[in-house]
Amino acid sequence: MDEVIRQLPKKASEKLKDNKKFFTRLRKRPPKNLDYLMQELHTAEFQRTDCLNCANCCKTTGPLFTNTDIERISKHFRLKPQKFISEFLEVDEENDYVLQQLPCTFLGADNLCTIYEVRPKACREFPHTDRKKFHKISNLTLKNVAICPAAFNIVEEMKKRIKH
Repeated sequence: MDEVIRQLPKKASEKLKDNKKFFTRLRKRPPKNLDYLMQELHTAEFQRTDCLNCANCCKTTGPLFTNTDIERISKHFRLKPQKFISEFLEVDEENDYVLQQLPCTFLGADNLCTIYEVRPKACREFPHTDRKKFHKISNLTLKNVAICPAAFNIVEEMKKRIKH
């Protein structure tokens, strides 16, 4: 898996131009069955892929923390939300709460999330390949294929299945 992760940014970069064209066409004319297809591709890929062997998302990118996430996680730690924010988060250039440091503070050495049951919504939904109206998040997907081997595989399979 380490080699796959090491090669991923290069492979994603090589496919970027093709992927951008594909997603531009997809946004203009999404197939009627796109949500069903994405659910199918997502489910099939995650039957083959064990995130615990990778955790590259947790090592290289941080999620956005919504106010609801902050409330839930603060409660888990029995901290006041402001204390949780000051200990773990910062505000980025888009005015969103993000982690102060990477890899994620809550990632264990065994690639297990120490706050899995209360993890942020962005973590629960990553890599967002089964999201409804998938064609509307193509910019996010283009970033995620360089981080997540499963997202890369899903997009490659999607391009085979949808002829534009």
